[in-house]
Amino acid sequence: MDIKPLKTEQIGIQTLEKRLMKSESKISLKIGLPKEVSNDERRISLTPGGVSILKANGHEVFMEQEAGEEANFSDQEFADAGAEVAYSIEEVYKKANLIAKVAPPTQEELELLDNNHILLSALHLGNATEKFINTLINKCITAIGFEFIKGEDKEFPIVRMMHEITGSMAVQVGAHYLEKGEGGQGIMLGGISGIPPATVVILGAGITAEYAARTALGYGAQVFVMDNDLARLRHLENALDRRIITATANYQYLSSALEHADVVIGAAMQEGERAPCLVSEPMVANMKAGSVIVDTVIDQGGCIATSRATSHSMPTYTVHDVIHYCVPNIPSNVARTATYALNNVLVPYLLAIGDAGGIKECLWSNTALRNGTYVYKKHLTKKSLAELFDMPFREIEMLIASQI
Repeated sequence: MDIKPLKTEQIGIQTLEKRLMKSESKISLKIGLPKEVSNDERRISLTPGGVSILKANGHEVFMEQEAGEEANFSDQEFADAGAEVAYSIEEVYKKANLIAKVAPPTQEELELLDNNHILLSALHLGNATEKFINTLINKCITAIGFEFIKGEDKEFPIVRMMHEITGSMAVQVGAHYLEKGEGGQGIMLGGISGIPPATVVILGAGITAEYAARTALGYGAQVFVMDNDLARLRHLENALDRRIITATANYQYLSSALEHADVVIGAAMQEGERAPCLVSEPMVANMKAGSVIVDTVIDQGGCIATSRATSHSMPTYTVHDVIHYCVPNIPSNVARTATYALNNVLVPYLLAIGDAGGIKECLWSNTALRNGTYVYKKHLTKKSLAELFDMPFREIEMLIASQI
């Protein structure tokens, strides 16, 4: 009997397709997929399978030439699925009324946005500027941020997907840079018989931390998880059968743990807020030479004082003899897997907009997209952003209810 390998990439989209194939939506969306141009971004928002589902429901998709190339999806695959391949970014923005992209628009892309465009993308709180927000407001853009999309179950589905990938990848990165050839101590993460394993300290006890801990345990490392939320620490201890060591993230425990750490993974964050800075520069200075810091929340401002954003092309730098890896979009390095993950979350939201008859009607009924909206009808609708930039805001529910 032949045992064939599972088509792991396709399982999610096959399940999605069975569930979502139906009659045409109330309105036809014109969805634009521009090629990502910023910060080594290699992902794309939709797969060819996702495009075929949208086409079956009466929507149009305009994809910039080679937009899926970095995630190993060809133009021909998208064309066969029903997308129209455009030969310039200007053509995509002109033909589409909804732009679905991964990274926030660059200044050049902001200029291509027209009044009443819908923008569905990440915001990257750590790099967001008042000028960026004001441009969206002045152009009357409806902007929905991946970081803010939260369902009635209180889960952040896109954030969770990317955090699962990020947590697993962070440990792989840490193990790689511990190697002597990369400037590290020259040690294995898991050790071998008679030689103790490396110590991994994880800051935070959320989804990224959980998947980082699972991966580190799989390598055989000794794992410490530190957070000030005792309920999260208890949950993680139980979920991982008490194979990790937990501690509150106070100065005493942090200082002691960092002195012995071989890899530190920064994963402390608050959804929709800037990351709390838990580690000071003196703490970093007391770490072992050749140890590694992977700050996975650098796009939210980072949780380590010596962290500054890097890129996939130049991913590391050294401070106090400690290697820092601070790439904001870690999942981009596994762009194909991450694209499937994004697609499986985004396609139902796009169908919901069409089924509702438009973005206004959908925001009234769809909790997740309503929570995700941060600019609507020339108003900032997120209190956290208003406080960050000292700008006025209005609740999205009030704007919709007042028929603005």
